[in-house]
Amino acid sequence: MELRHIRYFLAVAEARNFTRAAQRLGIGQPPLSQQIRDLEDEIGVRLFHRIPQGAELTEAGHAFLAGVRTLPDQVQAAVHGAQRAGRGETGALRVGFTGSAAFNPVVPGIIRAYRRAYPDVELSLQEGNSLDLVTALRDDLLDAAFLRPESVEIEGLQLRELDDEAMVVALPSAHRLAGAASVRLADLATEAFVLTPRNLGPTLFDAAVTACREVGFEPQLGQSAPQIASVLALVAAELGVSLVPASMRKAAIQGVTYCDLADVRRSVRIAIACRRTDLSPAVRHFYAEARAQAPSPAVRAG
Repeated sequence: MELRHIRYFLAVAEARNFTRAAQRLGIGQPPLSQQIRDLEDEIGVRLFHRIPQGAELTEAGHAFLAGVRTLPDQVQAAVHGAQRAGRGETGALRVGFTGSAAFNPVVPGIIRAYRRAYPDVELSLQEGNSLDLVTALRDDLLDAAFLRPESVEIEGLQLRELDDEAMVVALPSAHRLAGAASVRLADLATEAFVLTPRNLGPTLFDAAVTACREVGFEPQLGQSAPQIASVLALVAAELGVSLVPASMRKAAIQGVTYCDLADVRRSVRIAIACRRTDLSPAVRHFYAEARAQAPSPAVRAG
């Protein structure tokens, strides 16, 4: 039984006349009658009484009509749903992000633009460090991730760099240098540095340590914190100073003052990553939004 048989049956049932039904369908009356006979033979019962005025449904025909009346609409809805999913307009997308990357305006900008363009895609977000996000990508637990690319192995991934942001000093607001527009990192050589442990955040850890070494000292590592927000909370508690991406200024944590570096420049990059073999429409559209928001930076593939 084919869907066209159902459509032919419904047309005759509505018109109660083979000739009028054939005209509505745009086919000849004899072929329509033959198609209905074929349908009846397949089912094994008569669906219509042929009468001089046209056609009337039999009891079997009424029962069949009740079962198939909405079938064409259901099929059309299924086709439309499949077409939308094929275009990436529906479905689900799982996106990871690092705590520090979330404060860079390009990241919420991409997410906001994608949500506006594809409101029917179920978007779920997950925070983690760059190493964990890469593992989740490879294990198919995430579809895309905003991360710090310096610390990750990119084999099997495609990365697009979105921004390269300078590091700034985060000081307790009562610190002796907090009122300065810029600070020499060398002047903080005796301070305790609050950093994320290297095994959790190697990019920011390495950037801070390298910057200190470039101006001639080895940083004194104080209390560590697992997330960038908790790093800043410890700075506010006057447990030390830190180096953080410039976008963290937007955190505006009470008790923390941010200053530019005067004697060294150190930056960290943000990239979007996805699996090179992932060809799903939702991922392609999300990656396209990243290209639109940051059209110039380089693309790397592993």
